[in-house]
Amino acid sequence: MRAQRRPIHAVSMWVRRQPPKVKAFLAVVSGMAALVLLRFIVHDHDNLFVAAEAVHSIGISVLIYKLTKEKTCAGLSLKSQELTAIFLAVRLYCSFVMEYDIHTLLDLATLATTLWVIYMIRFKLKSSYMEDKDNFAIYYVVAPCAVLALLIHPSTSHNLLNRIFWAFCVYLEAVSVLPQLRVMQNTKIVEPFTAHYVFALGVARFLSCAHWVLQVLDSRGHLLVALGYGLWPSMVLISEIVQTFILADFCYYYIKSVFGGQLVLRLPSGVV
Repeated sequence: MRAQRRPIHAVSMWVRRQPPKVKAFLAVVSGMAALVLLRFIVHDHDNLFVAAEAVHSIGISVLIYKLTKEKTCAGLSLKSQELTAIFLAVRLYCSFVMEYDIHTLLDLATLATTLWVIYMIRFKLKSSYMEDKDNFAIYYVVAPCAVLALLIHPSTSHNLLNRIFWAFCVYLEAVSVLPQLRVMQNTKIVEPFTAHYVFALGVARFLSCAHWVLQVLDSRGHLLVALGYGLWPSMVLISEIVQTFILADFCYYYIKSVFGGQLVLRLPSGVV
C-alpha cells in the first residue's frame, strides 16, 4: 500500500509546488481528459445527468445522517443551505409555469430536504452551529445574480418575469456553495461527513457539466441555438463550468486526503 501511495504523494507534492497558472492549466487539462474519457465510456449522455442526480442524493443522505445520528451541524453553512433553498424554490416555480417534468419532482424533493436541514440548523442543533465561521455575506452573490439575470436571460416566448427568474436560479446555483467553502476555509479542518457531502456536490456538478458540454459537442452547437439567441446560451454553459471549478480545488484535497488515509480533511490556506 505504501508503494502505491508514494507516487501519488510525489505527484501531489509536485502539483502543490507549481504556481497558480500552472495549477489552473493542469485543472483544465484534467477536466478535458475526463470529458474525453466520459464521451467514449458513456454512450447515452443523458445517463450523466441521472448519475449527477444520484450522486447529489447520496450527498444529501450523508448530510441527513450527520444531522440525525451525530446530532451536530458543526462545519455546515446555513447560508449555503439558504441559497440552495432560494434557487430551488425559484426553479420550482419556473418548472411549474414553463416546463413541468420529472426534474420538477426531483427539485421538490431536494427543496423539502434543504428546508429540513435549515430547520435543524436554526432550531434543533443551533448550539453546534458555527455562526462566527459562517461569515460569507450572501448579498455579494444574490445581488450580482439578480442584476445579471435582468441583463441576460432566455429569449423564449415565455413571460419576461419568468425568464428572468429562470436565469436568476441558474446563476445563483453556480455560486451557492461559496459560503460552505468559506466555513471550511475558516475552520481549516473538515470532519468526514461534511467532506463527503461537499465532495458529492463536486462530483454531481462535474457530471452535470459534462452532460451539458457533451450534449453541445454531439449536437455540434445546435443545442446552444435551441436555448435561444444572444449571450444566454453561453451563460448557461459558463455557469455549469463555474460551479464545477469552484469545487475542483476542494475535491483535489479530498482525494489526496483519502489516498493518504486521513479521516479528517485539513485544508491549507488559499483553497477558497
